[in-house]
Amino acid sequence: MSKQVLFIVVVAGLAIVLLFWSAASASALPRIIPLEDFFKNPEKVAFSISPDGQYLAFMQPWQRRLNVFVQKIGGVEEPVRLTDERNRDIAGYFWKGNNQIIYMKDSGGDENYHLFSVDISGANRRELTPFPKVRVSVVDDLEDVDDEMLIAMNKRDPRVFDVYRINVKTGAIDLVAENPGDIAGWLTDHKGKLRVAVKTDGVNTSLLYREKEEDPFRTIVTTNFKDSIDPLFFTFDDQHLYVASNLNRDKSAIYRYDPTTGAFLELVYEHPDVDVYRLLQSKKRKIVTGVRFTTDKAHYVFFDPDREQLQITLEKNLPGYEVVVASMSRDEKRMLVYAGSDRTLGAYYFYDRESGAFEKLADLSPWLKEEEMAAMRPVRYKARDGLLIHGYLTIPVGVEPKNLPVIIFPHGGPWARDSWGFSPEVQFFANRGYAVLSMNFRGSTGYGKQFWTAGFQQWGRAMQDDITDGVKWLIGQGVADPKKVGIYGASYGGYAVLAGLAFTPDVYACGVDYVGPSNLFTLLDTIPPYWELGRQMMYEQIGHPEKDKALLQAASPVFHADQIRSPLLVAQGANDPRVKKTESDQIVEALRKRNIYVEYIVKDNEGHGFRNEENRFEFYRAMERFLAIHLRGRME
Repeated sequence: MSKQVLFIVVVAGLAIVLLFWSAASASALPRIIPLEDFFKNPEKVAFSISPDGQYLAFMQPWQRRLNVFVQKIGGVEEPVRLTDERNRDIAGYFWKGNNQIIYMKDSGGDENYHLFSVDISGANRRELTPFPKVRVSVVDDLEDVDDEMLIAMNKRDPRVFDVYRINVKTGAIDLVAENPGDIAGWLTDHKGKLRVAVKTDGVNTSLLYREKEEDPFRTIVTTNFKDSIDPLFFTFDDQHLYVASNLNRDKSAIYRYDPTTGAFLELVYEHPDVDVYRLLQSKKRKIVTGVRFTTDKAHYVFFDPDREQLQITLEKNLPGYEVVVASMSRDEKRMLVYAGSDRTLGAYYFYDRESGAFEKLADLSPWLKEEEMAAMRPVRYKARDGLLIHGYLTIPVGVEPKNLPVIIFPHGGPWARDSWGFSPEVQFFANRGYAVLSMNFRGSTGYGKQFWTAGFQQWGRAMQDDITDGVKWLIGQGVADPKKVGIYGASYGGYAVLAGLAFTPDVYACGVDYVGPSNLFTLLDTIPPYWELGRQMMYEQIGHPEKDKALLQAASPVFHADQIRSPLLVAQGANDPRVKKTESDQIVEALRKRNIYVEYIVKDNEGHGFRNEENRFEFYRAMERFLAIHLRGRME
């Protein structure tokens, strides 16, 4: 028996009373979980063990922002809070020796990350890179050197990154390598010497090498960017490289590679269905121990019996979960372990291999109960041209998968992929009564070169068809109510929302665009300066503003706003460096001129997505209301 639901909505000052039937029986679905429980900051997160195995660090909310704390393992003392950020979460941190933490943060979402240091006592906090409009990354933390590390900064030229040696005690900075203008990446050997660089002209990529840091770089091999030889790390004698490469093959595999001759010496591991990029190592024993790759879920293959036995032990202690060693002490005897699944954000554990001690440290979101979460099921369907598309389908708990309101949830990137695991958004939608389908449309990474390049210059075309074909598949399976299909996505996913509403207006009842581009000309014209080296590659992947003008015009939703009929919710960070606010402004203005219903949320202290908790709450609350009105799902 369905339940009648009454909504009173105020739109443009007018009270509109909406009366409709809910999508599923209130008795069949679990309780309505408070929205904040899905989107508030974790209780504790990002645990890391000190090199000597005596302390653990983690991030925890303070003043509603994720700050860094340190606590002695096995001690009774309260954790020491090392940072006091009130405006924005710490973006990340790592140990520098046993007594110092290095952490990173940006300002208002501008993605110009700066480095800071602090002692584990909380003393001597300082900014290491106090340079405005400069972005910093870590090249090598030099774990064997107490006071120094190598960083990359675009301080000299905003388009490229030079390498510097920085003293984390004094803040002194020395230039190690000046970027000649075409280096996209750097790699050190196990002694911290800068010996590999990756050069690009935007379309062709070259691997550069030198035997000693004092030598000039020389080119080993040059390939088109579609053919990659990506250096992972040096062999432990610092003579050869481990690389992930798709040269002369479709799926990337891992090899041992001789940089002096450019020869592939040994195939370490390949998989017939997916790319393999992740190689595991034991720095203490100086061996590679295995690989990790993702098909429908994440999987391991081990070469080392000791590492394999460790995984068996951990999974025996944590049955039914994906188990990852998150952090190890230098002697590899003490470690922090993460365990999660599609129905829990997960938990961290401490494990001592010598004593056998195994202790739970924290649940990330203990307020969410696994039995109330929905299972994420790997699925496959065929696109209209026969291409096999992999995705994930989530059905609300307690209901039959028949005639449900649906959220189509394409991923961002687009050169990325969706994976099995916990998604607060997916679980929120499922709790409100929506089935959720996410898919790895062509152009997604991880499925080989041919699948990736099949998405080139297919924005709004074959890539979008793959999404549309997912909707048709769901309807054909009887899962989706064809009149109650909505689409939501962020970044490229936000573009897919706008493209879906513009190019297939009869498919979607509504859409939610989160920091998505609407105009491919202005998107390409306003990329961050440090993406400049990849501009020509982006032209090949998306389209050239002059040579492919008709293509970009046809694929830009803002020029087809006259075809959009369904209501739209747009969310945008004012400081977004990737998808500028003008992208959202354009589509909102175009729709409002035609009196198409559009809600617009802009946050002045956010960038490419909302990091601050209160902004997330506001956005998802607006989305909950918006979807309930247009798809007739549940709301608090």
